[in-house]
Amino acid sequence: MNAVDGATRAAILTARTKARETIRAWRGGAAYRGLETAFADCPADDPAPAMARAARLLGNDDWAGTLLDPLLRALSADPLFEPPLKVTRDAMRIGAVLFDCPAISITACRTSAAVMRRLHVPASITFSGRLAVTRYVRAGGAVLRRWQTDPAGPDFRSDGAPPCRETPALRLADGDVHATDGHREAQLLGEAACDVVTLVATIRAGAAPLMREHAIDDGRLLRVASGDERASRTEMLLAFLRVAGRADTSERFEEATRDPIFYLRWAAMREWLGLDARTALPRLEAMAAEDPHSEIRDAATCTLAAVRPRLEAACPA
Repeated sequence: MNAVDGATRAAILTARTKARETIRAWRGGAAYRGLETAFADCPADDPAPAMARAARLLGNDDWAGTLLDPLLRALSADPLFEPPLKVTRDAMRIGAVLFDCPAISITACRTSAAVMRRLHVPASITFSGRLAVTRYVRAGGAVLRRWQTDPAGPDFRSDGAPPCRETPALRLADGDVHATDGHREAQLLGEAACDVVTLVATIRAGAAPLMREHAIDDGRLLRVASGDERASRTEMLLAFLRVAGRADTSERFEEATRDPIFYLRWAAMREWLGLDARTALPRLEAMAAEDPHSEIRDAATCTLAAVRPRLEAACPA
C-alpha cells in the first residue's frame, strides 16, 4: 500500500510539473490571447463596449471549443491533469470560468434538467445589478421567465422600493443569445427537457452596488445585499478592527463614512460606534444633519437619539 501511495504521489507531482508547461502554453496561445486582445481596452466606467464585444463573441461558440481543446487533450493524455479553471458547483449547476480579465468574466455552465424538475420553483428572484450576455449552446427546450423593476438609483430606499413585475416568458432554442441588464431585469430558467448548456459573459463595468431579491408571488422587495466586492471587503476589515479593539484606527472609519456607496457609509458608522462611540459621535451628528441619502439621515438621527444620552450619562460630573 505504501509503495502505491508513493507512486501516486510521484505521479501527481509529475502531472503538476507538466501541467505548468501546458497551462503556460495555453495562456500564450492564439485563442486565449485573442480574448485578451478583444477586451483589453474596455473602459472601467462604461459597460457598453464590453457588452457589444461580448455579444459579437457569443454570436457563435466555435471559439470555445478552440480555447478548450489544448486542455481537453492534456486531460485525455493524463487523468491527473488539473485544468486551470475555477469551478463552482451546487445542487443544480456546475460551471467553470473559461476566461477572466478586468473587463469581463466568461463562464461555461451546465444546468441539470433532472434536478430542475425535482426541486420546487423558487419563491423569489434576484436582480443582480450586473450586465451579462448569455448564449444558450444547448437550450433543452427550457422556458426563460423574466421580471422587470426600476433600477436602484443613488436615492434608493428599501422601504419605498417599487415591486417587480413579470413580463412574457421565452421558449429558448439552441444558439439563442440574450443580453440581461441586472439593474432592472431578472430571470428564472425552467421546464427543460434535457440539460441546459450556456456560455455567460458577465460585464464588470457599470455594476450596481446592490443586489435585490424580490418575491415572485407579489413582486415585493424581500432583502438587499451588497454586490460590490470592494465595499464588502471594507465592511469585513472594519468589523475586524472593531473586534480587535483598534481604537487607534478611527481615521479609517471616518474615511469609510464618507464613501460614495451609501450603505457602506452606514456600515462603517455602526462598526465605529461599536468600537469608540465617543469619538464617532461628531461624525454621527454630521451624518444625521447632512448625509446625501435620506435613509442614512433617518438612521443616524434615530441612533443619535439613543447614543447621545448614554454618553452624557457616562460622562463624570
